[in-house]
Amino acid sequence: VQLQASGGGLVQAGGSLRLSCAASRRTNSNNAMAWFRQAPGNEREFVAAIDWRGINTLYAESVKGRFTISRDVAGNTMYLHMNSLKPEDTAVYSCAVGRSSVGSTSVRNYNYWGHGTLVTVSS
Repeated sequence: VQLQASGGGLVQAGGSLRLSCAASRRTNSNNAMAWFRQAPGNEREFVAAIDWRGINTLYAESVKGRFTISRDVAGNTMYLHMNSLKPEDTAVYSCAVGRSSVGSTSVRNYNYWGHGTLVTVSS
């Protein structure tokens, strides 16, 4: 399984970005997917997850109401729409494929990871 995240960049506080994660055709479309992020000096943290049908979602408290996760099941692509960005959202954002069809906040429940895309939010 290959995952490719894109869409990161430099944005001012209050701005928006949309991240994309394209999965290879060999990805099992019955698996949940998620976004995690890692800021310099910090551990990787959960951002959002979506189940295999693209219906049920989970969000970290810090991004609720600002970020929206979605997926195009047929196209094996996942998105993260980020609004009202804050400087503390600055991190490398990575996408992952889960071990099951249900989303999870735990890193241990994801077994395929893509290279991240850097999001920098200036104040």
